[in-house]
Amino acid sequence: MAGPFEAYSELDEIAERLRAADAGERRVAIMELADSGDPDAIPMLAGMLDDPDQGVRTQTAQALGEFDGPEAAAALAKALVDPDSEVAQAAADSMAELKDPDAADPILPLVEHSSAFVRLNALRGLKELRRKDALKPALEALQDKDPGVRVQAVGVVGFLKMEEAIPALKAATGDADAHVRRAAVSALAFSNMQTASEAIIAALDDNDWLVREIAADTAGKMPGGDTSEDKLRIALSDEFWQVRLKAVRSLGKLGSTAAVDQIAECLAHEQANLRKEAASAIGEIGDARALPLLKNAVDDPDPDVRKNARWAYKLLSEEVAANR
Repeated sequence: MAGPFEAYSELDEIAERLRAADAGERRVAIMELADSGDPDAIPMLAGMLDDPDQGVRTQTAQALGEFDGPEAAAALAKALVDPDSEVAQAAADSMAELKDPDAADPILPLVEHSSAFVRLNALRGLKELRRKDALKPALEALQDKDPGVRVQAVGVVGFLKMEEAIPALKAATGDADAHVRRAAVSALAFSNMQTASEAIIAALDDNDWLVREIAADTAGKMPGGDTSEDKLRIALSDEFWQVRLKAVRSLGKLGSTAAVDQIAECLAHEQANLRKEAASAIGEIGDARALPLLKNAVDDPDPDVRKNARWAYKLLSEEVAANR
């Protein structure tokens, strides 16, 4: 049986094939380096980023995604600015897989690059690394002229979960771009501060339904009190059923007995997903007065709706029996 490190002894042989005249053979050698898992393969791969063949460079950027740490990040930073878009995109995707916080060092300078694509993907790569020194450049990037960059900047700030960043995230809920607003509302979910809750509740009135949807979902995780419940009950009349679904879910989590009748109305909606969520929320709220409202739902044509409705009906029936 081959030992787990046997492949490492073959790196010299693979290195020879990296110099093959045929680009296809060079790509195969690169794949073998990736499969080896040997950190000594990283400088060999980094050298292949100067290969004249675009396919070889793309394969190299993909292969670097099998490694982590600052050395791999430095190679990916080089590939991210490759003039070929396929190479650069492969590098961006590999960079987003990095987990070692030390990998941030070669990426941080790219946040100020002249290319929006590079700035965007540098921030995307920094998000999972959760480096505190990424906060300042990310906050500055919230003012970037490119909305895609601002979205990724929100992601970096949100992943850091630092209370000092809450004012900037609140401001981003008013960004001109709906994608930025949506990301900001979602990022505020980490905070238990009342001021963050107010921004999320205000987003329930956003003119973009996707922002309202994420706000309806996030409001159920925040200390909004009666104001939050009131606004979520209004959201139950939203023209988009997706927003109603998230409002139903949040009201269920909040145990809003005042919303039971409105939630029950969703049991008759044409969208099975909304009916399913309504049945589940009624069970979570646990208000026995809702028993008659569930009567038809237990025989719903959709199996998932029936399952949730029967669960809720049984739960409430047991509560009624226990209180007799």
